[in-house]
Amino acid sequence: MQQGLLMIESNFTCRVGEIDLVMKDGDILVFVEVRYRTRTDFMNPVTSVNYRKQQKLLRAAATYLKFRGLTDRVPCRIDVLGIWRTDNSDEINFNWIKNAIQPYC
Repeated sequence: MQQGLLMIESNFTCRVGEIDLVMKDGDILVFVEVRYRTRTDFMNPVTSVNYRKQQKLLRAAATYLKFRGLTDRVPCRIDVLGIWRTDNSDEINFNWIKNAIQPYC
């Protein structure tokens, strides 16, 4: 919301997966996958969104559009938001990748 997006819904769950946040960025519907890690020495939160998770997000986004009756009418994108703490610190870091996964909408 600090980036100017409007919250529509959180934790949309369906048979094929889950969408953490559904937001509006102007006229664009934005599906946001949020990944939090306490440690990044194993894997960066953004890179943890592998091919399989990307496919689940695409299917969940399509289901959301169909469920809400928005198919073929709303431009949309899928963003990934990585959040992690710096080692030995309370500093929180963010890496927001807009249009990280190319949807078919």
